[in-house]
Amino acid sequence: MSFDTLGLSAELMRAIGEQGYTQPTPIQIKAIPLILRGKDVMAGAQTGTGKTAGFTLPLLQRLSASPAKNGGRPIRALVLTPTRELAAQVAESVETYGRHLPLKSAVIFGGVKINPQIDTLRRGVDILVATPGRLLDHAGQKTVDLSRIEILVLDEADRMLDMGFIHDIRKVLALLPENGARQNLLFSATFSSEIKQLADRLLNRPELIEVARRNTTAERIEQVVHPVDKQRKRELLSHMIGSQNWRQVLVFTRTKHGANRLAQQLEKDGLSAAAIHGNKSQGARTRALAGFKNGNVRILVATDIAARGLDIDQLPHVVNYELPNVPEDYVHRIGRTGRAGNEGQAISLVCVDEQKLLLDIQRLLKREIPKVVLAGYEPDPSIQAEPIQNGRNGANRSRLSTRNEGRTRSGNAARTQRASAPARPGEKHAAPKPGHKHVRRKTAESQVKSQHRHPRSGQARERAALLGGGSRDD
Repeated sequence: MSFDTLGLSAELMRAIGEQGYTQPTPIQIKAIPLILRGKDVMAGAQTGTGKTAGFTLPLLQRLSASPAKNGGRPIRALVLTPTRELAAQVAESVETYGRHLPLKSAVIFGGVKINPQIDTLRRGVDILVATPGRLLDHAGQKTVDLSRIEILVLDEADRMLDMGFIHDIRKVLALLPENGARQNLLFSATFSSEIKQLADRLLNRPELIEVARRNTTAERIEQVVHPVDKQRKRELLSHMIGSQNWRQVLVFTRTKHGANRLAQQLEKDGLSAAAIHGNKSQGARTRALAGFKNGNVRILVATDIAARGLDIDQLPHVVNYELPNVPEDYVHRIGRTGRAGNEGQAISLVCVDEQKLLLDIQRLLKREIPKVVLAGYEPDPSIQAEPIQNGRNGANRSRLSTRNEGRTRSGNAARTQRASAPARPGEKHAAPKPGHKHVRRKTAESQVKSQHRHPRSGQARERAALLGGGSRDD
């Protein structure tokens, strides 16, 4: 089957041809005709299967085929993503495929200055790609109007729930037109019970699409486990990269500190490396990813915040330097390779402490991952297993840590912005107590009570209501 059979416009076909694509992927074959007919869709597919184009192409066609009601250039389509990197990549896809259409698009996320985004929104856009936190920041400042949204897309919906965005999603939904007045598209790599509950609330008689078995990895990805002592993991990793002349390797660690330390160690071994995680500024994350894509950086060391949203053409190798605490995250990690029909290799360096994590992953995959002990790196059988010393031994705590990792910078930025803003009449900025590294935000309940005791005015009160006492990733 070719794209010609899907009913796409000549402008879109031209853009597709310029990218060198001729045949749609299975998810595109199923999703595009349904979306073109205005159906709500709940689509499940592995990462790297063409999900983004699967909703971008029909979204562009539907908007270009009918002008905005009541004139002007309101925001007619909203795409929500969990991370900045994914938002940037979706926005790039919208721009690429819509280059021959009279539609304007924009992307907004945290970690960067908000004023340029405000200027862009004031000029008018048809399609907005956003992370939930920064979108609510704009809503609080009344710099974005979502009342005329015709199409809503939740991309990587399972990741958004894992990162704790359900409350933010509910707030965004409250700003949209009535459910029956818009088309809703939900894309997710997995269908958990939480995703089904969200779908029941969001979608109207949706069409269900699944192009792969639940929680499975791409068939083209070769998976292998190398048992090795924890203290020799870095040595083994450097040996494999050097001896096999790997030119591009994505390496996953559990913690931000671990990512920084490993990148520094690899640099000392003579291998160009960079770390990417939630504590990095958006500029640093962008530079590291760009260097990795153009070949200047050989090894990109990342935490799970990078497991979604990294789209690297023909990435040959993914290494789990440390196994994730949440088995589903393994699927998303290795899904960075073997994309778009290409072959890839996923290698896991597993010490005795991680045997339970490995068993959980294999139970999820319903298969055993082959184990290969490399000569010279045989694990010491006398070493006893120890608890994973990262403070996140349970799935819920792991997800909380991932969520907090991604939200650290936006939370710090928000606090800085509030501290630097001039005080309103009758308001005082409370100074942080000496010795406190940061001030924790109040829970939503306590914040509401505080508002009754100390009334705020105008924008400050609205922002407090929107924030609901929690920080966000974006």
